[in-house]
Amino acid sequence: MIRHVALFTWNPDVSDETIGAIKAGLDRLATLDCVAAYTHGPDAGIREGNYDYAVVGDFETVEEYQEYSAEDGHQQLIQDLIVPNISGRAGIQIQL
Repeated sequence: MIRHVALFTWNPDVSDETIGAIKAGLDRLATLDCVAAYTHGPDAGIREGNYDYAVVGDFETVEEYQEYSAEDGHQQLIQDLIVPNISGRAGIQIQL
């Protein structure tokens, strides 16, 4: 099992509309056949200094994670909406 975690810090001027479009894109990614489990959402605001948004996806195999990562809609979401609207990103893949 591979767990993928991505954390984002939004640019100060990112709109609620843009964040909504990103959420919709992530909801679509959750439905891909290669995804075993998927959740995403904003930071709960409990602790200062956290990232603004998190994505966590589980994949049965490395190959399924790679399929998700390379999927055209995923790449388009990253290039068109995520990259232009973040000031920071962290990512990791954990073998469970």
